[in-house]
Amino acid sequence: MNLNAILLNLLIFLPLAIAVAMLFLPNGDSKRLQQLAVLTGVVQVVLAVVLLVNWQMNVKGYQAEIAAPWFSVSSGDRMLFSAGYHVGLDGLSLPMVVLSAVVMLLAAILSAKVNSQVKGYFLLFQVLNTAIMGTFAALDMFLFYVFFEFMLIPMYFLIGIWGGPNRSYAAVKFFLYTLFGSILILVAMIILYQSTGEPGTFGISHSFDVEVLTGLKGLLPGSALDPVNPTLWFGLRASTWVFLLLATGFAIKIPAVPLHTWLPDAHVEASTPISVILAALLLKTGAYGLIRFGVLILPTEFQEFQFTLSIVAVVSIIYGSLNALASADLKRMIAYSSVAHMGFVLLGISAGNTVAIQGAIFQMTSHGIISAMLFILAGVIQDRTGSRLIGHYSGLYQKMPGFTSIVLIAFFAAMGIPGFSSFIGELLILIGGFSSTALPGTIPVLATIGILLSAGYLLWTISRMIFGTFHSKVEGDLYDLNKKEWTVLLPLALLTLVLGIYPGPLLDVILPFAEKFSALTSIGASLPLK
Repeated sequence: MNLNAILLNLLIFLPLAIAVAMLFLPNGDSKRLQQLAVLTGVVQVVLAVVLLVNWQMNVKGYQAEIAAPWFSVSSGDRMLFSAGYHVGLDGLSLPMVVLSAVVMLLAAILSAKVNSQVKGYFLLFQVLNTAIMGTFAALDMFLFYVFFEFMLIPMYFLIGIWGGPNRSYAAVKFFLYTLFGSILILVAMIILYQSTGEPGTFGISHSFDVEVLTGLKGLLPGSALDPVNPTLWFGLRASTWVFLLLATGFAIKIPAVPLHTWLPDAHVEASTPISVILAALLLKTGAYGLIRFGVLILPTEFQEFQFTLSIVAVVSIIYGSLNALASADLKRMIAYSSVAHMGFVLLGISAGNTVAIQGAIFQMTSHGIISAMLFILAGVIQDRTGSRLIGHYSGLYQKMPGFTSIVLIAFFAAMGIPGFSSFIGELLILIGGFSSTALPGTIPVLATIGILLSAGYLLWTISRMIFGTFHSKVEGDLYDLNKKEWTVLLPLALLTLVLGIYPGPLLDVILPFAEKFSALTSIGASLPLK
């Protein structure tokens, strides 16, 4: 095991080890519990930075990789089930792991205001931390599924116990939607496992390993997914059903319209740090899973559904933007804007070429930064007055000049203005969309409507809340950002500016994976942008 592999495993399991240590702390020791969570986040950021510094550009394989047997079930000379522990990083997962480390640290700092059942909160927070890191690092589908499911449990309780007035409804809705998607993924995973493998000591050894599953390299002749003699279910090939199951399951987590309705409720009721994690990281696990375990495993079936996925993407962009425009609640507006921005990610995936997938992964990273900023800003207003209604405020720049400066950076970044990270992601996605031989030009043209709408609802919000004569319809001291708020907001503001002005290093990290993706899907433009 090399040093980078050790660092990656430490990055994944350190929060879980800290959670075990927290069990021995008194329930009322809230200060030490929060300090432990922040310290964990600091160490994770350091580990992520070291992995980033040690990264070897233009390597198309996995780095920081470790593969080992996990457990198996056999009967006599027949292997019934086997799973492996296989983790590693590439141009898809490294940006997500680094983003996760930064966001979890900031969320730990924001969690200082938790004042009830503090020990339970931070225990769940740390379990969620490990689950997120493991989800992005897993290179075994069964291991991925375990981490993916473990995100569901702590998030359910973090919304349901520490959320707003309707937290129980939002938590149950989140749980049921996500569980339904997970069941679809589980069914597809079992079919893939039974249809792939390689010769072993016990005859055919089935596998969940991504190397065996990618492009169905280990496809077994005569299996349900065999293209020579395909199994038909209700008139469709089994492989088609598997792709639809995976695409639907991951679309719920993205979330794509019409499977998005759990998201606004979850965001409105969740506390600020949990909203930040939900928008910045959990939505990305859906797009990540679709790329890694949907498109790359079944590229032929992906080609059949590229146009359908692009339609879903455009509908998500326009529908999310229109709902954001109609939202009176600042947090709900940001939640619907996330639906629209993740629609751009889905559009980049559906275009199926190097430029578009570079843009999609860049946009996933950019949206993680910007959405975290936006939800923190909404939390600042709620903490001051208890209200998030846009119509309750005007002229806030007079009372909160520092807050205003960060709002302008966050809102202009969300609009995709040049100089900010979102512009780079959206630009590459649109270029990739126009270059794709699988999509008509009308698809990226329609997507640009979402950009215009986002400028509309964000500028309207600025004009109503920030500028004009100062007025507040609710009681509360609208003081400016404090040190802790500057601590969490300033790094995010700087990151979106740095990535917007100098995107080259991140694009170079993504490039080898994007080329691999394009080669496997074998469609559209293949010239990468640097």
